[in-house]
Amino acid sequence: MREDDRRRRLESLFDEHAAAVRAYALRRIDPASADDTVSEVFVVACRRIDEIPADPLPWLLACARRVLANQYRGARRRLALTDRLSSVSEGVVGSSGTDAGERLLRALESLSEGDRELLMMIAWEGLEPARAAVALECSRATLAVRLHRARRRLAAALEEGGVASPMRPTQMEAVK
Repeated sequence: MREDDRRRRLESLFDEHAAAVRAYALRRIDPASADDTVSEVFVVACRRIDEIPADPLPWLLACARRVLANQYRGARRRLALTDRLSSVSEGVVGSSGTDAGERLLRALESLSEGDRELLMMIAWEGLEPARAAVALECSRATLAVRLHRARRRLAAALEEGGVASPMRPTQMEAVK
């Protein structure tokens, strides 16, 4: 299919079915997120325009269902991270009167970008070290060493800020 034909087909699909995809999303989420869902669905449709069947609405709705599932998973991960950070900050003991969560964030900010990325890949994204190694394009052994060092630097940053760290890595955690 020529590029002009592909563009026209995508425009036609959008004109005919965007409202139905948005209505589908609105029955499940808030209006702003529904608009984001429609955008993501049509980005996928643009990339896969040659795969869209003659009756496109079911395909588009299936795509919307998967986009929504990804959004739900992301929201659950963010909530789990918030819970984990809350439990860590509740266990953090400091001499200063500032909020423990703020001290933890300041300690994270004091780390290098690489250390932060690695720690957040494990904590925020919920990846176990083997999968994080793939995401960061390094070997498991390299990741284990980097993770151990990043955790040690975070513990040191927390202690410098007057915070006793519950995050000291053990030998076994570093090798996972």
